[in-house]
Amino acid sequence: MQKIKSLMTRQGLRSPQESVNDLSPIESFRIPTKEELRELHEEPTDPQAQQEIINSIEEVYFSNDSFDIVKYELERLPPVLSLQELEEYRDKLKQQQAAVSKKVADLILEKQPAYVEELERVTSLQTGLQLAAVICTNGRRHLNIAKEGFTQTSLGLLANQRKRQLLIGLLKSLRTIKTLQRTDVRLSEMLEEEDYPGAIQLCLECQKAASTFKHYSCISELNSKLQDTLEQIEEQLDVALSKICKNFDINHYTKVQQAYRLLGKTQTAMDQLHMHFTQAIHNTVFQVVLGYVELCAGNTDTKFQKLQYKDLCTHITSDSYIPCLADLCKALWEVMLSYYRTMQWHENHDQDEAAVVSSDGNNVIGTEENSFDRNYVKKKLEHGLSRIWQDVQLKVKTYLLGTDLSNFKYDDFIFVLDVISRLMQVGEEFCGSKSEVLQESIRKQSVNYFKTYHRTRLEELRMFLENETWELCPVKSSFSILQLHEFKFMEQSRSPSVSPSKQPASAISSAVTLFEQYCNGGNPFEIQADSKDDETEDVLASNGYESDEQEKSAYQEYDSDSDVPEELKRDYVDEQTGDAPIKSVSRETLRSRKRSDYNLNKVNAPILTNTTLNVIRLVGKYMQMMNILKPIAFDVIHFMSQLFDYYLYAVYTFFGRNDTFESTGLGLSSSRLRTTLNRIQESLIDLEVCADPSGTLTAAEERKEKVPSPHLSHLVVLTSGNSLYGLAERVVATESLVFLAEQFEFLQPHLDAVMPAAKKPFLQQFYSQTVSTASELRKPVYWIVAAKAIDYEQMLLLMANVKWDVKEIMSQHNIYVDALLKEFEEFNRRLNDVSKRVRIPLPVSNILWEHCIRLANRTLVEGYANVKKCSNEGRALMQLDFQQFLMKLEKLTDIRPIPDKEFVETYIKAYYLTENDMECWIKEHREYSTKQLTNLVNICLGTYINKKARQKLLATIDDIDRPKR
Repeated sequence: MQKIKSLMTRQGLRSPQESVNDLSPIESFRIPTKEELRELHEEPTDPQAQQEIINSIEEVYFSNDSFDIVKYELERLPPVLSLQELEEYRDKLKQQQAAVSKKVADLILEKQPAYVEELERVTSLQTGLQLAAVICTNGRRHLNIAKEGFTQTSLGLLANQRKRQLLIGLLKSLRTIKTLQRTDVRLSEMLEEEDYPGAIQLCLECQKAASTFKHYSCISELNSKLQDTLEQIEEQLDVALSKICKNFDINHYTKVQQAYRLLGKTQTAMDQLHMHFTQAIHNTVFQVVLGYVELCAGNTDTKFQKLQYKDLCTHITSDSYIPCLADLCKALWEVMLSYYRTMQWHENHDQDEAAVVSSDGNNVIGTEENSFDRNYVKKKLEHGLSRIWQDVQLKVKTYLLGTDLSNFKYDDFIFVLDVISRLMQVGEEFCGSKSEVLQESIRKQSVNYFKTYHRTRLEELRMFLENETWELCPVKSSFSILQLHEFKFMEQSRSPSVSPSKQPASAISSAVTLFEQYCNGGNPFEIQADSKDDETEDVLASNGYESDEQEKSAYQEYDSDSDVPEELKRDYVDEQTGDAPIKSVSRETLRSRKRSDYNLNKVNAPILTNTTLNVIRLVGKYMQMMNILKPIAFDVIHFMSQLFDYYLYAVYTFFGRNDTFESTGLGLSSSRLRTTLNRIQESLIDLEVCADPSGTLTAAEERKEKVPSPHLSHLVVLTSGNSLYGLAERVVATESLVFLAEQFEFLQPHLDAVMPAAKKPFLQQFYSQTVSTASELRKPVYWIVAAKAIDYEQMLLLMANVKWDVKEIMSQHNIYVDALLKEFEEFNRRLNDVSKRVRIPLPVSNILWEHCIRLANRTLVEGYANVKKCSNEGRALMQLDFQQFLMKLEKLTDIRPIPDKEFVETYIKAYYLTENDMECWIKEHREYSTKQLTNLVNICLGTYINKKARQKLLATIDDIDRPKR
């Protein structure tokens, strides 16, 4: 311990730490000298005792290097110091210090070789480090020289080049960004130019470029702006697509389709297109109708714009109805034409694409997608045809039913039908539709209109008939109902599918559809009031003659065949037999016919009146309506039949009804004619003077469908013998009826073609029971003339003055025969006078002569039946008188055989019969009256048979007469 202290004293009074710090590295690790070590070993050593001493050292002495031992020990001194205790404590500390030192010395000695070895290695390391320091100093110096001479300049160049490349790339990016920023201006210009594919292509390219530069903060805003621009383009594209619906433009539509294809929305575009077409139909019809409603209202009230289309249609006035309908159909035609042209575009486009695909089939996937799109578009367009047409029908139906058309003029209503018929034709060509909706709506309007129209026309017909003087209406011999304006449609439209419009028949080929015809311009509904030239008719003759030459030649020689028109020959055959014209007619037959025709001063023109002409025009109008609208064909034909029925009934009522002659038993009116007249009277004629207030509603409705019976004009005189009791008027009336019936016969095939199959029996019955009876009306009408034209009563008086019980055979006929022939000559003269006013056709003259001869013969029989006494010579005189009458009569007329000739001859011959033969003869000849048969029994057999036999014969006559009573 003392050695350690001496060492410390040698180093000075510094702290141990300071002493250590001042030592050099070698000095710090100085090895204790051998002397010092020996001193340490000289101390008594007891390892266990030393270890106990070391263990007794307080822990605080081992705490850290900065522990201040002196301070610690001083602080531990007790307040009262005891030298002994201090010495004891000092010795203890010395022991502890000695133990520690001894322990340290032992450890040093133990580690001495390793220390020396390590110290040498440290010395060597110090030397190496000093050498390394010199090398580094030299390297740094050389590096500074290289940096200044070469590296700094070269690397600067490389850095600048790299910086230049980066700046060029940045400049390019900035220029692209600048272009992108200015893209919206170019896009706006392209949209104004309607270059939609270019705009979309540009926008998509810009979006692709923007995605490349998305690392720039300014690009994110630009990207959203481009997306907004693309949406805006789609909106404008939708607007452009909607314009196609009203005015299709190929270039415009091609751009729109290309644009949608770039967007990949071909199917969406087709869906949108159909929606636009539907909207276009609604907007178009609404605007058209609204325009007319506001125009008619004459004010700026906006209340109409808020109305529904259905309500708006009810505000259309009758004056603006037709122009509005025409404009409505024109506008709808434009929409349908646009749809048609859209389909055409897709068909052509598909063909072109298919051709391209067949030549280049590389992209199989793209081809399949395009094929799928094409099929979708094709099906969508085909399905849309019926939808578009259905919308059109519903809009037009609403318009049609919005106004009551019952008070429209006929021409106006026909024009409405014509427009709707044309629209239905458009529908059939558009999608093959039969337009049931339109047909039903126009059928309702037509039936409603036609009932009112027909009722008015029947009243007009009654007024015409009551004011008709039955004067001949002079028409040309070539007159045909087809020359009348009302029948022009029969020449213009031979097929039911063609609308009977006023356009020329040659203007449109039946092979060309309306869409093909008007595809490049025009409108099928621009046909109203084409030209009024078609309405001019040249059917009337001048003063009854077609020319001055004919008037002069009418009185020239007529024995040659050359002056007989072919149509005149045909009329003779037709009127007499109803057969087809005979090509070869003998010269004598023509002569005889001409003598009987009383046609020496008139051409063979049809006999008709103004009323007949009006009825024919009405029939033409009815057929026009029926031809346009097939569903009401039965109603129209039924009303047409009523026109004929009423005309027939009027002619019969005016000229053929005479109860005095109805009971003659001559069969003047056939059962068919009587049935027809009874049917007309029951179904059409209103016989009640005034309505019964207590009558039922049904009865009132039935009476509403009937027409009062017409009355003959007071200007028509039928009681004058000079005019043969109105023979001219009777001829005009009956022959005009026959002419009317012939026209109905001519129209039968046309009526039969449009008549529904279920209703054809009605048409057949009308022709067989009514039309064919027109010529039968001649007999009762002309019978009245024949009965009054010759004085048969005077002849009976003359016959009564003749003595028939002469005793010798006479060679001279009686005076009554001359008187009767004179009456016939006078009749022939007056007949010629009448023929100067009116041509008397052969059938009429034949019937007149037949009636007169028949009445004369029956008068002869009646005169013979009045004989009180008669001898065989008297019977021979009767035969002589009758033969003289026949001989003279045959020179006046060419009728062969003479009517009722056998009736007279048989009666005269009966005077020669025996009793047994008489009974059989009476039973076989029931055409004679009871008086005539009784006279035969009383006068002829009275002197030869007994009373019982006479009673038997009279009883037989009575039995025959009983059923007649």
